[in-house]
Amino acid sequence: MSGTAPVRLSARGLRSRFGGPFSFDLHAGECVAVQGPSGAGKSVLLRMLADLDPHEGEAMLNGRGSTAMPAPDWRAQVVYQAAEPAWWEPTAGAHFSDADRGFVDATLAALGLDAAVLDSDVERLSTGERQRLALVRSLARKPAVLLLDEPTAALDPESVAKAEVLLRTALADGMALLIVTHSGEQAQRLARRIFRLDQGKLGDGTQA
Repeated sequence: MSGTAPVRLSARGLRSRFGGPFSFDLHAGECVAVQGPSGAGKSVLLRMLADLDPHEGEAMLNGRGSTAMPAPDWRAQVVYQAAEPAWWEPTAGAHFSDADRGFVDATLAALGLDAAVLDSDVERLSTGERQRLALVRSLARKPAVLLLDEPTAALDPESVAKAEVLLRTALADGMALLIVTHSGEQAQRLARRIFRLDQGKLGDGTQA
C-alpha cells in the first residue's frame, strides 16, 4: 500500500533533548508500530508529532507543515491518545457531541461496551473501560492520523481483538496510524512496518 498511497504524515529532522532526529513517512491507510524499552522516547516521539512537546525539525500533514497551521487545527487532524488519557468532564458522555451519538453507540457496541457506560463517573470505570472509551473518543474525531500510545495494554485478548478490528476499519478508510505497543504480536497483526526506538534513536523500519 505504501508504494501507491499518498504520504499522510512526514517527520523531517524531528528532535528534542529526549531524542531524535526522526525522519520518516507514514502513508494513508498504513499502520506503523514503534517498539522499544521503557524510557526510550516512544511517547515523546508521538507528542512531538502531535505538536504537544517542544521540538526542532518539522512534521507535515499532507505536505503542509505543522508550523503553518494553528495548533488546534493540527491536533484535530493528528490525534494523540496517551497511555493514560485525560478526562476533563465527570462522565465520558460529556466528551461527545449529539452529532457523534450514532457513531459512538455503534463503536461502543463493537468494543463490547454498553451505552450506559457514557453516563458513569469516569473515575469509577475500570482502566480497560477508560481505554476503550478513549479509543471511541479518538476515532469519533475522524483523524487523518492517529497516534496511539499502548491503547490496549489493560485489555483482555477478546477486547484487544475488537479494538484491532475497529482500527483496521479506520485504516481501510484511509486513516494513518502510528502505534506504540510492547506487544510484538499486536505489531505483527496491525503494522506494515515496525520501528525500533532505543536511547532516543529510531532504527530502520522492518516489514511486518
